[in-house]
Formats: sequence, structure tokens, C-alpha cells
Amino acid sequence: GCWQQRWMNSECKPDLGKFKLTAGKFYGDPVRDKGLQTSENSKFYAISSRFKPFSNKGKTLVIQYTVKHEQKIDCGGGYVKIFSSNLDQKNLSGDSHYYIMFGPDICGSETKKVHVILNYKNKPHPIKKLIRCKVDGYTHLYTLIIRPDQTYEVKIDNEMVASGNLEDDLDFLPPRKINDPTVRKPTDWDDRILIDDPNDIKPEDWDEPEYIVDTSAEKPEDWDDAVNGEWHHPMVKNPLYRGEWKPRQIDNPNYRGVWPHPQIDNPNYSPDFSIYSYENISVIGLDIWQVRAGTIFDNFLITDDEVYAEDFGDETWGETKGPEKEMNIKQTEEEQERERVTEEKYFEQRFKEKLKRKKESGKGRAVRNTMEKEEL
Repeated sequence: GCWQQRWMNSECKPDLGKFKLTAGKFYGDPVRDKGLQTSENSKFYAISSRFKPFSNKGKTLVIQYTVKHEQKIDCGGGYVKIFSSNLDQKNLSGDSHYYIMFGPDICGSETKKVHVILNYKNKPHPIKKLIRCKVDGYTHLYTLIIRPDQTYEVKIDNEMVASGNLEDDLDFLPPRKINDPTVRKPTDWDDRILIDDPNDIKPEDWDEPEYIVDTSAEKPEDWDDAVNGEWHHPMVKNPLYRGEWKPRQIDNPNYRGVWPHPQIDNPNYSPDFSIYSYENISVIGLDIWQVRAGTIFDNFLITDDEVYAEDFGDETWGETKGPEKEMNIKQTEEEQERERVTEEKYFEQRFKEKLKRKKESGKGRAVRNTMEKEEL
């Protein structure tokens, strides 16, 4: 097929998972909803597609695609990576340097998030915000927008779920302000919230040893002083031991709050207005791990036009999401109906067998009865 000419499989490992082209078990449109689906459980996947290199300098960059975890994913990536033109596609792996990593990642109950990781000065910088991803089995549209004014936006299903300034929300640069190193906290500044209660006095009977001699123990009859040394009563935990006494805590009447350290401009900070921009953007790749396979990737779009991306999303995902859901609900209902019929048949069968057994044992009783009568 033509998708195999556009997408190149990595050969970095001999047993990488294989993708197949399919619309899956349920869909809105059997042709338009065909996408790349992971097909083998517990595998790494690595595949990529090359396009004409470009730079997003001075332009908005939009990365958009759809993800459908129709297998009710328990642990696996659903994100894409964007690479420069010098990526060696045959050796694409988790170690390959990428420009941008974006999209959902699910693992267990802990991880259910959307990654936004941008490479800056050859280091990956993850977003500091937690963005929740979708976890159901339907197709969802993921969009990342990076603008030349260094703002960004993340949309799911064409609705904004996060936005902000790259410099504020990712740790690219040292902080703009730092604590003034020449100013010290005044010695009389009391920032203890709680203090020992001066009126709390240790009870007289508090101090008890932690271990006491167990006088109830007797010397074993076969104890040999010459071999084992002189026998002593063993020590046991003292039930009256109460630990180290500490006075109870009360609110500190002289509490002055946290001392506000005066701040100054950080001499190591210098703004960089090109954090957002990359040269020779040329490859999009899927480099993921999946425990339970079945995720379908589709509708990949890289553009500099936010409005076009939104319209494209509405014309693809937007038009098939309704029919997809209807087909899934119908399939689920049919499946439940089949299960119900099967269950009914099973119980009917058991009931018939029971009746048959009853009849047979009844026959046997009738025969016995007549025999007994005859003997009489």
C-alpha cells in the first residue's frame, strides 16, 4: 500500500511491533477512519514519515493528529515526536534526538497525561503543568500550537485545555528574579508556627526503662554454665515504657510568618526570544511502548495556520465522532444481547436435563413399587 512508502519502519531492534492500516472495530467512516494501528501486545513501536524540511521561525507551528485507544488501553504511549532532517529513520529509537514530543501517555492509575516536551539547547524540557488526556475508547483530536510570541496552546477535541507562555511553563531559562544573596533574615525574626508549651510539665511517673528483667523465666535444665556462661534472666519490653517525653505544642504567639526574602534581577538570566523556533523540521514519528495494542493514529497535520487546523479537525474527527460512538453503542448492545441469549439457552438446557433426570428416577421408583407389591 501507499502508506508503507510514506512511513518507514525502524530497524533499531529485531522485534519491534508492527502497524497495520485499519479503521478498527467501530468507526464513523470505514474508509476515512483508516489509520495506523498498533497490532502486537507488549512491544516497542518505531515508525516515521519524512516531509520537505522547513523552519517555523517567525511563524506559528501547529502539530495535530487523532488517537483512538479502542483497546481500553492500560499502559502505553499515544504521542508523536517531531525530528530534524538529520534523523536516521532506520535507527529511530527512544534515544533519537527529537525537537518536540507531544500527546497522550497512559500507564496504570498514575499516568494519564498529555506530554509537551520541547528540546532547547539539546535538552528536553517538559511542561510543568499537568494536562489530563482522554482515556476512553473513542477517537480524540490532539493539537499543539506554538506561536512566535512564545505562547503555546494545547487543545483536545478542538477545545483548549492548557495555554501559557513557554518561558513560564517550561524550565528553559534561569529564573528572572532570585533572592538577594546580600540580605540575611533578621536574627529576631520568629517563623516557628508552633512552640513547646512552657506550662506543660513531665508527669512524675513518666520515666520507665524500655526493657525490664523477665523474672518469670526459669533457667533451662540443660543449661551448662561451663559451656554457655552464667545464666541471666532475659530482658523483655516494659509495658509501662512511654518513650521520650515531649511537651505538647501550642501556637507561637510571636509568629511573624515566612520572612519575605527581597528579590533582585538574576544576573544569569537573559531572555531568549527564539525558544519556540526550530530549523529543518522534517520528520514525524511514533516511538512508543504498548502493553495492550490497538491504538489507531490518524489525520496527522503539521501547519502554520491555526484556523485551518481547527477546520481540518472538524472535517475529519468532527464528522466521524458521532457515527463512531453510535456504532460502538450498537455493537455493545448486540454483544450483550448475544450473551443474554447464550445464557438463556444454557439455563434452558440445564432445566431440560434436570427434568429428564427427575422423570427417569420417577420411573425407577414406579418399577420398584410394583415389584414390592408382587412380592407381598
